[in-house]
Amino acid sequence: MKSTDETLAELGWSAFFSEQVSKEEAQRCSPVRVMAVHRGKIAVTGAGTNHLITPYIAGASPSDHHPTVGDWLLVEDGSLQPMRVLPRMNLFKRRAPGDPRKEQMIAANVDTLFVVTSCNRDFSVARLERYLVLAREAGVCPIVVLTKTDLTATPEDFVTAVRTLEPGLRIETVDARNPASGAHLAPYCGMGKTVALMGSSGVGKSTLVNTLRGLESIATRAIRASDDTGRHTTTVRQMHRLDHGGWLLDTPGMRELQLSDAGSGISEVFDDFVLAAEGCRFSNCAHRSEPGCAVHAAITDGKLTPERFNRWLQLAAEDIVAPLYPKRRR
Repeated sequence: MKSTDETLAELGWSAFFSEQVSKEEAQRCSPVRVMAVHRGKIAVTGAGTNHLITPYIAGASPSDHHPTVGDWLLVEDGSLQPMRVLPRMNLFKRRAPGDPRKEQMIAANVDTLFVVTSCNRDFSVARLERYLVLAREAGVCPIVVLTKTDLTATPEDFVTAVRTLEPGLRIETVDARNPASGAHLAPYCGMGKTVALMGSSGVGKSTLVNTLRGLESIATRAIRASDDTGRHTTTVRQMHRLDHGGWLLDTPGMRELQLSDAGSGISEVFDDFVLAAEGCRFSNCAHRSEPGCAVHAAITDGKLTPERFNRWLQLAAEDIVAPLYPKRRR
């Protein structure tokens, strides 16, 4: 056991969680938050202590109620046996790489999502849309953070490309190695707040974490000059304490982001297509070659783009509740 100075409020504890704990549980259990997920163990922190414990819930199968980083657990006093995962404010998840039948939890109880991407050849509008869908599905505010602005003479071109994704989308540009450049991200990282960083390998997430913490505790690796492709440096999902009192939840780079049950998130990010589809002649229009298709009419008129249309179809096809057929407004 290692002593820490954090209180539950500083860890992100709120009435949302305290109201879920019964009097009986409060007498024999203590709440802890999952700080990191390792193979077979999880690092947890509570009021004044932290531990490395088993992730398996008492009385449950190993596959049930497995905690993820950011979760709040009730652990039994003395034995430190996890008793249950408290219901989450939100959860980020994706289809498990290599097995689309399973889901992989990424992070829980997040206040803000930093979608990190770099201003180089690795920049991808399609990949950004996937992260935005993930954020909207979880009900978390996304901020697109453009890193490595020092590597391009025209960072405004990348900003313009991001602005086409969503009206009013928040965008921050930083040189992640420059503390002054990253300082304007501090307001998102206030006391007890959790900010998750997601993005593909090599976009500068670990460098950004180091800069915001004022440390060099996380190893970083250069991208390959041949194709601007990044290499993994973060291998464990974990939370990092910030001077402003908040927490940065870092995740390994994700080259593959297959969405799972993200119908509402797709509808929000592609609301212009969903709205246009309400004008189709047929309620089950697939927007291929059906007569009276309002979506294709909008594309022909230049109101919608065929590139975004194809990405909408692809994301909707991946999801089991694809929003291609919106409910008619009465």
